[in-house]
Amino acid sequence: MTARPKRPNILFLMADQHRADIAGYAGNNIVRTPVLDYLAETGVVFNNAYTPSPHCIPARQCMMTGQLPKTCNCEGWLDLTPGYRTFSHEFSRYAYNTVCAGKLHHLGTDQMQGWRVRLAPDAEVSDRHVKDKIEEEFARYYPAQGTGKWSNQREIEEARPLEGLWQKFDKTAVTVSLDYLERYFKDEVYQRPQSHRPLLFKLSLVQPHYPFFTDPKRFDYYINRVPIYQDDPCSHPVLALSQQGKPVNVSKEAVRKATAAYYGMIETVDTYFGQILDRLKSLGENLDEWIIVYTSDHGEMLGEHGIWEKTRFYEGSVGVPLIIRWPKKFKDGRVVNENVNLCDIFATLCELADIEIPENLDSRSLVPLMQGNNSNWINESVSQQRKNHFMIKQDQLKYQYYGEDGPEVLFDLTIDPGENRNIAEEAEYSDNMEIFRKRLAQLGHGPNADKQYKNAGY
Repeated sequence: MTARPKRPNILFLMADQHRADIAGYAGNNIVRTPVLDYLAETGVVFNNAYTPSPHCIPARQCMMTGQLPKTCNCEGWLDLTPGYRTFSHEFSRYAYNTVCAGKLHHLGTDQMQGWRVRLAPDAEVSDRHVKDKIEEEFARYYPAQGTGKWSNQREIEEARPLEGLWQKFDKTAVTVSLDYLERYFKDEVYQRPQSHRPLLFKLSLVQPHYPFFTDPKRFDYYINRVPIYQDDPCSHPVLALSQQGKPVNVSKEAVRKATAAYYGMIETVDTYFGQILDRLKSLGENLDEWIIVYTSDHGEMLGEHGIWEKTRFYEGSVGVPLIIRWPKKFKDGRVVNENVNLCDIFATLCELADIEIPENLDSRSLVPLMQGNNSNWINESVSQQRKNHFMIKQDQLKYQYYGEDGPEVLFDLTIDPGENRNIAEEAEYSDNMEIFRKRLAQLGHGPNADKQYKNAGY
């Protein structure tokens, strides 16, 4: 019996809050991202990739499960139930060593979520998951001002050159990753490398997530080069607000500092990824035989339309970078313009590794698009924030539903790439609006929501 060849090694690189258009390969000639540019030039770039939720925790849960928020019951700041199927769990079943380093942002009691090894973890169980907690006792110690984060206003005003918490976190995550890979492929001390088995290794960094800090050299480089994204907000009651729901009133100089720090963090992430690639090559690995994925959980508005952070369905917030590189199988430098979703990564990795794709996913394999075949592709991507904010993008039309919080929104990105003109009530688009409302109901949302909803129906 002929031995079956080893399944391919996979390197999954991830950043947090990386706006898709701030990368050299995306046409930005200010930010320095040579490593991402290399991956893009020798891989497949998805120009219209979207997050299933423009918010850290649900976005990450949905990506891991290949399911939309409603399907996996993560409609909001919620975690998966313990033991829920993830792509790391699925690959572990096929004898992959599944290893992650850095930020996972799982706040429930299942801190592994299918990974077999966690390095430099951000492992933390939130208060809401403490079993049989005494509510009165927790209330005694909760400060009146809340915990954890500054206002958007202060985040911008505090921007400066500094090694902050996330810079230290990422440095540690990279250090332990380099050490792990050294032991996995070489192990000079014990001489027991594990490289005879396939590896799924994920490095997930926190930067360029605020606070807006970066090292002094990068800060000085970008401070007089970065564009100012800030402009006036629209009149929509939801789209006009930053994530915290409060207006931001800061000087252009403060915005410039925050933007310079943000650019500096992206360059830092790029440099760290280069260190990982270099280490693998120094260990004798042929990266053309590896599947390499790069993405982020969501974007950052950076003051565009007058708002900051994420949670909105503008391109700057809901769009994500996505590159998949495997020159052994796919043409270098291919660009895919169809609408895709982070949920699609699950099925894609399964097909690439010749693993059976589980049923009941909202995940579609991107392999046909990577091969240049879009004949059967449903050109749609959806995203959800909270239980009643929903986006559907089909072709170049982007529909948004806000329940009782505000009127429907429709953008035509072909004629309005800046998303400044709401055409939801224009007669020319009335048929399109009916199509979107019907699809909204099929997806279990809106006034006519399908009460038997199970999944997206792909």
